[in-house]
Amino acid sequence: MSEAISTTVILGAGQAGGETALALRQLGYAGRIVLAGSESHLPYRRPPLSKAFLSGQADEASLLIRPADAWEKAEIDVRLGVTATAIDRAARTVAFDDGQALSYDHLVLALGGRVRHLPIPGGDAPNVYYLRNIADATRLREALAPGKRVVVVGGGYIGLEVAATAVKAGSAVTVLEAAPRLLARVAEADLADFFAALHRENGVDVQVGVGVTALERDAAGQVVAVVAGDKRLPADVVVVGIGLVPNTELAQAAGLAVENGIVVDEFARTSDPDILAVGDCAHHEHPALGRRIRLESVPSASEMAKVAASVVHGDAPKAVATAPWFWSDQFNAKLQMVGLTDGHDAMIERRLPDAQGAAVFMRFYLREGAVVAAVSINRAQEFLAARELVGRRAVVDPVRLADAATPLKTLLAELGPAA
Repeated sequence: MSEAISTTVILGAGQAGGETALALRQLGYAGRIVLAGSESHLPYRRPPLSKAFLSGQADEASLLIRPADAWEKAEIDVRLGVTATAIDRAARTVAFDDGQALSYDHLVLALGGRVRHLPIPGGDAPNVYYLRNIADATRLREALAPGKRVVVVGGGYIGLEVAATAVKAGSAVTVLEAAPRLLARVAEADLADFFAALHRENGVDVQVGVGVTALERDAAGQVVAVVAGDKRLPADVVVVGIGLVPNTELAQAAGLAVENGIVVDEFARTSDPDILAVGDCAHHEHPALGRRIRLESVPSASEMAKVAASVVHGDAPKAVATAPWFWSDQFNAKLQMVGLTDGHDAMIERRLPDAQGAAVFMRFYLREGAVVAAVSINRAQEFLAARELVGRRAVVDPVRLADAATPLKTLLAELGPAA
């Protein structure tokens, strides 16, 4: 079938799905593109939901990846408020909950994930909040107010960002983390200690090694206290941030390989050559890391979208070659992180004088002398160079790496051109 009359259906109208559709058009794909999502909003960015949007500094329009007319100009058929219910791989069709069905030549699964719910009675009480979409953030924003007692369950990035925003709103905040430290799944102990200290300095009661065992409710079903072992914490608002469950049921029912996400190769291809998967729902081969991984990361979703688009367009695809990176804003600390720190055997710190009371430093994680990960706190101007050092697995003089007077660009220049 020629490209001019081919159809690509993208399930999931979040950032990964939206960017896949846009990337196809940028490559010159002339076929039909249908972008279908269960939310009523056009594709939007989720990271501000726990920060600028939650605090009221950003509105819905500012979250959009593109305004409405951009999708029309790109001739992308955006269908909102519909959910795919079944994939017929033999017939190459997708059925939806509104009774419609679509035929496809290529199908891209950008199904994302859903929040993990607190598995105890009261976990869905009216004043228990989860944060995944605009509706969630709008509800929570309305609940945060001066004097409110907020208990955040989960000390990952989402929980900590919500805690910081709630403090700025005047709420009294407690963070409960069941693991022995904050950020246990995503950051090293030294970085976790930094953020624990930062939150405590700003008035957050951070408690680690404390798991929630019960939620006390009143006659109306509202949670009035969080019980954690022998501790009882009065609460007006409970925010739960304990992880994401990838949406794989549709793929599994269709007989695709699933293991902690929809299994894809380095080119986003599933076990069916006509079906690809991108974003939070995809467990993909990552050449830059040398292993399989499922990444909940906007930059990763964007890179995978470009790879998937190139496959659909029929180009010679290039796998994601850059190390994954992430960011988080909490109080006066802007964190940027590239690479994964697991397996490092040395850490080098590059510290600068605090700027207007804010910590400024970078940490580099090495394995057998090569830089495999880097963390930047309030040092955005050097982060791009840090990303390149990690991407090249650079071996540099540790003394000069630690010396803030030696620009990272200088160290890169001395390495010569990238291979």
